[in-house]
Amino acid sequence: MQMGINMDFMEAVRSALKNWNNFHGRARRSEFWWWYLASILISIAAGFLDGLLGGSFIIVAVVSLGLIVPSIAMFFRRLHDTGRSAWWMLIGFVPLIGLILLYFYILDSDAGDNAYGPSPKPAAPGDQS
Repeated sequence: MQMGINMDFMEAVRSALKNWNNFHGRARRSEFWWWYLASILISIAAGFLDGLLGGSFIIVAVVSLGLIVPSIAMFFRRLHDTGRSAWWMLIGFVPLIGLILLYFYILDSDAGDNAYGPSPKPAAPGDQS
């Protein structure tokens, strides 16, 4: 499968699920945001289904537990892609200051290799580096 500059929705979800326990390496911006959208949509569907079945929130709890590890792994890899340690996630617990994480998640990838591995972006055509 040849991936373009940006992942599409299904590529990103497959990648996130395949790397559900991978806290090393890097994740592209498109992979991160598509996974984030998929997680939200899955959570909404679980809430809707729970509401139809009586509102016990059992399905929401199970789905949330199932999404937490792949999501944290994705957050780690996205921070690594911008050249930052995953320890930066801890500032998310500080009110307002934690918004810096949003800025980091929006940033473009580090060009080329960084301390966390090779760039997940394919080389541009004609790039000799």
